[in-house]
Amino acid sequence: MQLSRTPGPSPAAVAGLVLAAGAGRRYGRPKALVRHRGSLLVERAVRTLVEAGCGPALVVLGAAADRVRADADLSAARVVGNPRWATGMGSSLRVGLRALAGTEAVAVVVLLVDMPGVSAEAVRRVAADATPACLATAGYGPGRRGHPVLLGREHWAGVCASAVGDSGAGGYLRQRLARVRIVPCADVADDADLDVPPAGATAPPAAGATAAAPDADGRPGRG
Repeated sequence: MQLSRTPGPSPAAVAGLVLAAGAGRRYGRPKALVRHRGSLLVERAVRTLVEAGCGPALVVLGAAADRVRADADLSAARVVGNPRWATGMGSSLRVGLRALAGTEAVAVVVLLVDMPGVSAEAVRRVAADATPACLATAGYGPGRRGHPVLLGREHWAGVCASAVGDSGAGGYLRQRLARVRIVPCADVADDADLDVPPAGATAPPAAGATAAAPDADGRPGRG
């Protein structure tokens, strides 16, 4: 995946982390393998972080990890596996943060794989002026906060200690709301997640089949 970087956070300053390990039970397949507007969701998430200037970009895989590695172009990211993915998103966040501990990143932008409406501009805004002590989330209107989320390096240990089940960093951030910077992003991003297939979508082909899986918007995907 050859991508050009646009002005944004220094590649050595702010890392990018895609959580893509879930089985997507309500969707019917791992969302990393869902095709949306011509590319897999996991590819789209990596592209968003890289185009925003984040580096290194890291992807945590779990369910169907071998198939995701085979089907997705993740050459622009470092890929790590979460053997405990079934315990919830918290374990994937811990795996990702621990994998980034050996880098020079002062902070990390966390992005969920099933939010294709998040743009590179939203990531740049949230990551602006990042420091090891910062906490920030995107804001989508009164009382609506969400991804991308920025976690300064000083908070990684605390987030790892509190991330259990599917809670991710939510509990940690709620306990520190006064310190969390809310960054307006509604004009450049959409916080909707792809929770269930759209009406008209059909089941994906079995592993090894040659037919193309449908796009998340119901259109045939590219093979």
